[in-house]
Amino acid sequence: MEAIEAILKRRSVRRYKPDPIPEEHLRRILECGRQSPSAGNRQPWHFVVTKDPELKGQLARACNGQTWMADAYVILTGVGLPEVSRGSTGRLWYQVDVAIAMQDMILAATALGYGTCWIGAFDEEEVKKVLEIPEELAVVALTPIGVPAESPSPRPRKAPEEVFSEEKFGGGWR
Repeated sequence: MEAIEAILKRRSVRRYKPDPIPEEHLRRILECGRQSPSAGNRQPWHFVVTKDPELKGQLARACNGQTWMADAYVILTGVGLPEVSRGSTGRLWYQVDVAIAMQDMILAATALGYGTCWIGAFDEEEVKKVLEIPEELAVVALTPIGVPAESPSPRPRKAPEEVFSEEKFGGGWR
């Protein structure tokens, strides 16, 4: 599948089959995240791949009770490393960098035929507790990855003129 096709095909999947993902596919998905760009190439990230059913259940409960997540083969947790992120300007880029890497892995999963769902609703302290993530690090997002048991339809999107401007902000769109 081409990159553009994967971007346009990606959907938020909330129902998964119990089927495993071949290890070579999982490694390929993770490698896409490892190769992602980051500010200053600092790579201020760490990703926790959770397969254990009990831990997946605990994570799903920590994600505002979204228990369907635990049905996926894995739950991937993107963790930002704030101090690694700090560049010469002092601005922290870890949230953006982790989000880019997560999106690359989500698109790779889509290209290989797997379902994902960006999870931003979670109790960070509880996720840290479940995964034993050090306090000074930051949980940015999670996604289940698994064999989809549904094929959601595309969701509505704003019209191009609502999200694009030509030349300057508010300059209209053709």
